[in-house]
Amino acid sequence: MLRGILTVGGWTMASRVLGFARDIIIATLLGTGAVADAALVAMRLPNLFRRLFGEGAFNSAFVPGFTALELAEGREASSRFAAEAASALALVLLVLTALSEIYMPFVAGLMAPGFVDNPGKFALVVALCRISFPYMPLICLAALVSGALNGLHRFAAAAAAPVVFNVVTIAAMLLLRHRLPTEGHALAIGITVSGVLQLAMLAVAAQHAGLDLRPRWPRASPAIRLLLRRLGPALLGAGVTQINLFVDTIVASLLPAGTVSVLYYADRVAQLPLGTIGVAVGTALLPTLSRLLHAGDVAGARSQLNRALEFGLFLTLPATLGLGVIAGPIVTVLFHHGAMSARATALTATALAAYASGLPAYVAVRILTPPFYARGDTATPVRVGVATMVVNVVLNFAFMGPFGHLGPPLASAVAAWFNTVLLWVLLARDGALVPDALLRRRSAGMVASGLAMVAVVEAGARFLYRPVEGAHLAWLGLAALIGLGAATYLLAAQVSGAADLRALRGRLARG
Repeated sequence: MLRGILTVGGWTMASRVLGFARDIIIATLLGTGAVADAALVAMRLPNLFRRLFGEGAFNSAFVPGFTALELAEGREASSRFAAEAASALALVLLVLTALSEIYMPFVAGLMAPGFVDNPGKFALVVALCRISFPYMPLICLAALVSGALNGLHRFAAAAAAPVVFNVVTIAAMLLLRHRLPTEGHALAIGITVSGVLQLAMLAVAAQHAGLDLRPRWPRASPAIRLLLRRLGPALLGAGVTQINLFVDTIVASLLPAGTVSVLYYADRVAQLPLGTIGVAVGTALLPTLSRLLHAGDVAGARSQLNRALEFGLFLTLPATLGLGVIAGPIVTVLFHHGAMSARATALTATALAAYASGLPAYVAVRILTPPFYARGDTATPVRVGVATMVVNVVLNFAFMGPFGHLGPPLASAVAAWFNTVLLWVLLARDGALVPDALLRRRSAGMVASGLAMVAVVEAGARFLYRPVEGAHLAWLGLAALIGLGAATYLLAAQVSGAADLRALRGRLARG
């Protein structure tokens, strides 16, 4: 499992770095103006459906069934199941895409009601959403192929696909922006083109893995019927998560102009540890737990869950503390260029610190959800998700007045901690999660190591970081601060027993 985590995490890190490059270009060219708000809504809309139908609901229902068929009946049976599932998903997505293109003004009005009173801005949102929305069916099908590859423990191609998204969108903005009405049009075109290329790349990887995914008319086989039974609750559960994001966007559109862009830039930085750690651990954990539970190894599944939590916390805790302590330097270095004003930079930094407060919970949810799906239990995450959604919606509107642009990130953080606690309690009650002595001891050491890191970074910031606009000193100072913090944390973790770096190297060498 560790090698799978590092494979997914490594490619995700590469994707996030390129994503930062893309976001720096967006911030430099567009800042937080009307075109930026419209373009970012257009990018969020297809991603919302991708997470709902692709990475979220469909794969949580699909991967356990695919893994079980692969183990019980072999590659031919699992390939047939994947091809039939892909064909059924494609039919649904094509209908949904056609309806969305026709009724895009209504869809965009739901996503950003605060823009409706500005006809020019709203018309731009609708136009850009229509260009970018075909990305949705393409990337949903790509997510299904990724799930099949992950079920075979082939993580590299699926993890590398988002790199294509970032490369293509960057190229589109740089090469097409002078040939189109706005840079937002170039970004929207790049989004859709990247979907075509990602699906093609994954299809080739699936063929090399021995999967025959040629379209087939779906049959009412036992595997497909089980998939549909699991898909209903999983779709509702993933829908709850997307409703939370939906509410965040609605509230942001009702706040002062530029808030959508400010929260997007802050969220993108916060997504680096979440995407690199949470997604990587959760992606590798689901097929691992599915195989162990299918073999009846309950103790092994518990052990793997403990190690996943330990590994997730080891990487997330310093990221959380670091983002909170040096949010200002990070945002200044990344985004304070071109059209990005000093005020927008300061607002983004405070939003980043608010998002960072929920990072351990976001990652924990990614780790605590796969044990339910591995056992075929898609209903429990739905019930927890509904409760979390209610908390998030209430807090979003409650925080909007007193906290302004900090309302959505603070509401999301509190809701994520609520979600984590509920999942933890339910898993512990069922005996699926039993924290062992190693997890408890190392967690205490991680907290101590993190506090030591904060003290050193705060002291070092006075000497290392000089925010000189237009110079390389700020970049070098930030890099030095991050390096100092990482070295301090690793050294303290080794001394406190929070991690055994020698043993970790040995495990990696053994594969």
